[in-house]
Amino acid sequence: MSGCGSGGCGCAGTPEAANVLTPVQQEHFDALAASVAAPMAPAAQPALPVARVNGVALHASGEWLDEQSLRQRACTELLRQAAQQAGLLPEGDVAGTDGSTSAAAAAAIEQLLERELQVPEPSDEACRRYHEAHPSQYMQGERARMRHVLFAVTPGVDVKQLRLRAEALLLELRCANDGGEAFRAAAAKWSNCPSGSEGGELGWLTRADCAPEFAREVFGGAEIGVLSRLVHSRFGLHVVEVLEREAGQQPTFDQVRGAVALTLRQQTWTNALRQYLQLLAGAAVLEGVDIEGAETPLVQ
Repeated sequence: MSGCGSGGCGCAGTPEAANVLTPVQQEHFDALAASVAAPMAPAAQPALPVARVNGVALHASGEWLDEQSLRQRACTELLRQAAQQAGLLPEGDVAGTDGSTSAAAAAAIEQLLERELQVPEPSDEACRRYHEAHPSQYMQGERARMRHVLFAVTPGVDVKQLRLRAEALLLELRCANDGGEAFRAAAAKWSNCPSGSEGGELGWLTRADCAPEFAREVFGGAEIGVLSRLVHSRFGLHVVEVLEREAGQQPTFDQVRGAVALTLRQQTWTNALRQYLQLLAGAAVLEGVDIEGAETPLVQ
């Protein structure tokens, strides 16, 4: 078994979304989006005014969206309008209130970003410094056999209560000494991942099999057993037990220079996009959404 194969789990798979970026950029932003937690929604949500960017509605009247979703739509709409102003997209293109964008808008936004965001090639010195500071990131052949319990974070969920429940289970399972029976029972009862029906078993996984943020936490150390803290991913909170680990090999800098350079280009691209979105937001009329409050640029 090489993962549960679910798009709703941090071990593998990616959520479905309308891409307006290149595949590499989209993967990077999926990981970034996970760093902004969805706010708690009351059980009975009062009617809220429609959020808008320069008068363009981001959602239907009466529809409630969490803060992260609003920011994602606002960022995409800012870019769509900028593409129109740059003459890359016909004025007749209209944004949907369901968060979708047309194929023409997606292509125009990508063209706009290629033109506006300057991403220089990282120097050899910068690549070497990054490689020396993050040696485990480029381990080859490293893998771990694990299982998990996923507490999914979805729009409207009470995140505070969800975290308390996950932390309580984490403590309970770390104290259990029953050969894994408690973990298997907890996965069957609580996990929002299909692997719950198999006791949370994920099998042997490598970094490439996992969502990047999940891999960073699981493969960032040599801990065996139930990990001492919750693992956060774009999909929610995970109680993870590492059953076995197989150490990989540390490649030389020359062997991974291309991967290091790609990482640094992505970081530079992200910073450039953040600054560009701040400029667009500063010149726009925003209603019901706060772009400045986002820690990272969020683009659907």
